[in-house]
Amino acid sequence: MRHTGHMSRAPISARTDASDDVDAVTEAVLTASRLLVAVSARSIASAGDLITVPQFRLLVVLHSRGPLKQAALADHLGVTPSTASRMIDRLVAAALVARLGNPSSRREVVIELTREGDRIVRLVTQRRRREIAAIVEKMPESTRRGLVDALTAFAEAGGEPPAGNPADAVWV
Repeated sequence: MRHTGHMSRAPISARTDASDDVDAVTEAVLTASRLLVAVSARSIASAGDLITVPQFRLLVVLHSRGPLKQAALADHLGVTPSTASRMIDRLVAAALVARLGNPSSRREVVIELTREGDRIVRLVTQRRRREIAAIVEKMPESTRRGLVDALTAFAEAGGEPPAGNPADAVWV
């Protein structure tokens, strides 16, 4: 038998006390995240070769939080200010974000999503929404009920703001 690099384990639903087991929950989230990353990559690819996954995340942060100073944007993305600056430069060149003077302080610059950036976020999100809906429809209704509460609690614990209107729901 070929070794695949991971232990064969019973499905989470078959384990005792799985809902209380941090390792089991972590494993389930990691498995689900692989699927979500694949859905994400396919939806971003639907926008053409215009943006990368990290660049899309920057657009999503601006879409959900509004205009931000570069340092705050870098902080939300978990990158250095210089990395954020390079990402912003590429997105400015693609007309997806704009650097604007902060109305409350002329020395500060804020980064804002352009109409085209907003269009790209919505296009990618619509594609992602359709694909996720198709997956969710395959789940038993009884399982779906608990998923909303669990995912909401997970997002809150991770500091992700609510998506708000379902039509505006975005993620990476």
